[in-house]
Amino acid sequence: MRLVKVLVGSVIAALLVGGITAGIFSFHDGRADANDTAQVALGKAVYVANCASCHGADLEGQPDWRVRKADGRLPAPPHDASGHTWHHPDSVLFSITKDGLAEHAPPGYKTDMPAFGDVLTDEEIWAALAYIKSRWPAETRARQEAISKRARK
Repeated sequence: MRLVKVLVGSVIAALLVGGITAGIFSFHDGRADANDTAQVALGKAVYVANCASCHGADLEGQPDWRVRKADGRLPAPPHDASGHTWHHPDSVLFSITKDGLAEHAPPGYKTDMPAFGDVLTDEEIWAALAYIKSRWPAETRARQEAISKRARK
């Protein structure tokens, strides 16, 4: 009987430790939470260091972002509510940031947007997206969240 209690206690302890450890190491795994101040703060630093040079310090994008340049490429779009970023689910925004546009654009589409998978961790990408989302009005955030929810189904 004592052996059974020790075994049951060990299993419960292992499950608790495993759950706590998983919680620690799954920091926003697959989420960009605009309400999480720590994630948004990290995201702001990531955005400033890696995104602002093209997409603007205030997420305003490059001038005439809808008009192709001489090389046929489009300027960097805004990430504020005036752009189309919020029209995409989180999964697509993450994929574009990590792997580039190829999977989401027509064949042969040319872009200046680099893939950041070799530069940023997944955590940093989700954080940058959280920062961007934190700058949107509540209505825009809600609409984008609904798009993300539909995409998860």
